[in-house]
Amino acid sequence: MLRTVNRLLLGLGGLALFALGGAALVGGLDLERHWDFRLPGWWPFGGPDDVILTDGARTRFRDNGWWWPAVLAALGVLLALLLWWLLSQLRRHRLVAAPVDSGDGVGGQLRGRALEDAVAAEAEAMDGVARARIRLMGRPAAPRTRAGLRLEPHARPATALERLSREALRHARESAGVGSLPAEVRLNAVRHRARRVT
Repeated sequence: MLRTVNRLLLGLGGLALFALGGAALVGGLDLERHWDFRLPGWWPFGGPDDVILTDGARTRFRDNGWWWPAVLAALGVLLALLLWWLLSQLRRHRLVAAPVDSGDGVGGQLRGRALEDAVAAEAEAMDGVARARIRLMGRPAAPRTRAGLRLEPHARPATALERLSREALRHARESAGVGSLPAEVRLNAVRHRARRVT
């Protein structure tokens, strides 16, 4: 969801800046007079001496009792949304460590990166896998995996997926001591030239 929100905000912000910049450019360069065309009446900038906000537009609602509470409420909502967005960007998506039961009652911590590297090395050792990228996400009590496998031309995707689930992910599940380890796997093929058959 965060990726969708980021793309939507980036697209809307870019579109608004593009429209505002184009309107200011048309007015600032006085293209209406130079290129001999008419701008619509609602166009924000009419010429090089035009301003963004006139004195009348700025002070139109000042005498109304609802103006300042409405402005402060809108700014408060905008600030809350921006803080939510900033905190969601800073939140860790990667699993830093998982608790491991060592049998002595004290327990230990298994670093997420170490487990990722171990699963990736085991996946890359499988026949047909050129490269593996593993990422552990979620909470320590309920981790999940995002894996990306780059397959050799001769590899069978179904076989690679089955072996990843049966071997590498099972070993990771046993190492972390969790009952389940859901995985999202993306398969890509290594770029290669076609062989010439004679």
